[in-house]
Amino acid sequence: MISDAQARQKAQALVAQMTPAEMIAQLEYDAPAIPRLHLPAFNYWSEALHGVARAGTATVFPQAIGLSAMFDPATLAKIGAAVGTEVRAKHNDAVSHGDFGIYKGLTVWSPNVNIFRDPRWGRGHETYGEDPYLTAKNAVAYIHGLQGDGPYLRVAACAKHFAVHSGPEALRHEFDARPTPKDLTETYLPAFKAAVQEGHVESVMAAYNAVAGVPAPVNATLLTETLRQKWGFDGHVVSDFGAEEDVCATHHYTTSDAQSIAQALQAGCDLCAGHLAPALSQALAAGLVDQATITRAAERVLTTRMRLGLFAEDDPYAEIDYAENDTPAHHALALEAAAKSFVLLKNAGQLPLSLASLTSVAVVGPTADSTRVLEGNYNGTASNRTTILAGLRQVLPAGVRLNYAEGCHLFLDRTEPLAEPADRLVEAVSAAEHSDLTIACLGMDATIEGEQGDAGNAEAAGDRRDLALPGRQQQLLAQLLAVGKPVVLILTAGSAVTLGGLETHPNLTAILDVWYPGALGGQAVADVLLGRHCPTGKLPITFYQSTAELPAFTDYAMAKRTYRYMPQAALFPFGYGLTYGHMTLADAGVRWLTADREAAVAVQVHNPEPYPVTEVVQVYLRANHPDATPHPRLAAFQRVTVAPMQTQRVTLTVGADALCVVDAQGGTHLPDTDYDVYVGFGQPDARTAALTGQQALHVTLSK
Repeated sequence: MISDAQARQKAQALVAQMTPAEMIAQLEYDAPAIPRLHLPAFNYWSEALHGVARAGTATVFPQAIGLSAMFDPATLAKIGAAVGTEVRAKHNDAVSHGDFGIYKGLTVWSPNVNIFRDPRWGRGHETYGEDPYLTAKNAVAYIHGLQGDGPYLRVAACAKHFAVHSGPEALRHEFDARPTPKDLTETYLPAFKAAVQEGHVESVMAAYNAVAGVPAPVNATLLTETLRQKWGFDGHVVSDFGAEEDVCATHHYTTSDAQSIAQALQAGCDLCAGHLAPALSQALAAGLVDQATITRAAERVLTTRMRLGLFAEDDPYAEIDYAENDTPAHHALALEAAAKSFVLLKNAGQLPLSLASLTSVAVVGPTADSTRVLEGNYNGTASNRTTILAGLRQVLPAGVRLNYAEGCHLFLDRTEPLAEPADRLVEAVSAAEHSDLTIACLGMDATIEGEQGDAGNAEAAGDRRDLALPGRQQQLLAQLLAVGKPVVLILTAGSAVTLGGLETHPNLTAILDVWYPGALGGQAVADVLLGRHCPTGKLPITFYQSTAELPAFTDYAMAKRTYRYMPQAALFPFGYGLTYGHMTLADAGVRWLTADREAAVAVQVHNPEPYPVTEVVQVYLRANHPDATPHPRLAAFQRVTVAPMQTQRVTLTVGADALCVVDAQGGTHLPDTDYDVYVGFGQPDARTAALTGQQALHVTLSK
């Protein structure tokens, strides 16, 4: 096994043989070869958000927001390991053919651990949701899976975008995010801190935006004082693509590219994801940066390559070959993850479907037969895809007729350019009229909510203007409900969606949120609808009533945002999700552990059903202290499967971070006070109780 000290020593020895010009060339993401030192080319830009992305064929897992909805870090770690293996398989094969190009390296710019603070942000579906604790747990699990636990790194993960980054997309190259010190410490930084201290992430990406007036790539407070000195980070920092160019061009923080790149290296941003590194020669000549700073950055990025075993003969990951990419086992894991990620928002006894009572089913909607909706963004190329329509065709028996209609375009007012508005509406209504049940497939895909430059519709640079269904979809749903027969809504989206009040319509008998479920998502949808798998996902975000209740999109204060700070009831709250069974909780208790630095919460979980039931036990707490969040926050969770008619005692550990509070100056302390502790299958919210008929159990933890 190579130690961190050995990796640094090897990197230092290699860099010591380089000329200043060679060192500078190694500080761009597409680092060239140095033949005289037997150093091959290396491209640091690879993506692996939910599978190997942009590099050809690979297993496409559910989008990150769906993976978070599993509330299952153990499964997420397995997915990370599968993705890391596929990254290695594709890399090893590519370099064996002399291909060292973009997206084929071993430093993957994933995961995205930014907080999904506003549902209008187009990139929110790349994240693990709105909660710092859930995001941190998922980030650590995925990083561990990607990087592995062998003598070398399987791949080098990258926590992005550091820091305080969540839209608007149109302003990201110039925006100055100004969170309060409390919000910075309590909300925006915890997942990054966990990625460093618990996940031992190898890389961190500096964001485009400025933080408190200083652009992220040149922000020494973040990159040196916080990241390295306070948290002990010892990997390398890379800029977002073109972010160092933005320092002068759009932030106007410096007056030249040479000044920008010099300040970036001095602040602790080692690798340029862009083309500004050559300006270091000018900066060095002008005395804007010294050789020692350039050498330090080169040593840091080369240390990562040493940790990856790229110059070792005993790296076991070098033996991973072509056959370990896109395997049946990985497909099975993607299918399992999809089913676990689905959140059942409503069920008036409709699901699982009883095929014995059906002679015909209508499948309607613009996402029913869409492969794009399966993928999310930052995705690979699936070797096989199962749309929702195809999945249902596979499972419906021959005696059940399937009537399909597109119904409407995803976001335009017509499907054919020369047709009249709502040109497919009548066909959809007819399909519903001639069927016992309608399965409506509505929502979005990554052409509507996505990164600046990726979205192809009329929305603002990938962000959303509101939470309504786009285009004519609301009209389509209303018309289907007016037929008078039951409608099951399959919602495909990476963020909150409202239905204009139709959520409570009596003919809307079930709502299943399937996110962007991966290449085999249609098969997973069919399995869940028919009861082959139970939906067990929980919302990692809040479904607000509307954006009218939110602060301005550009306001980075957490007041009135997310379940921890919002004063009003949610449409569907964070942590919410139904399943096909019904379990009960009893006999909750809490006690201190380890000299008042941790607590244990125990509860009896009873399954009265004649079949196994899986639920997510969730612990929320609030300190009785003025610095605490207004509402109890998630402090622990655990997926539990209980056998038929059995009772299981479950114990969850609440860590010291969850017990601490953050004051207005950003200081963290463990208060000398009591805590209100709640344990349930959702947060202690009146709306949750109204939806599920269950209320979280309340106990007090006293000092």
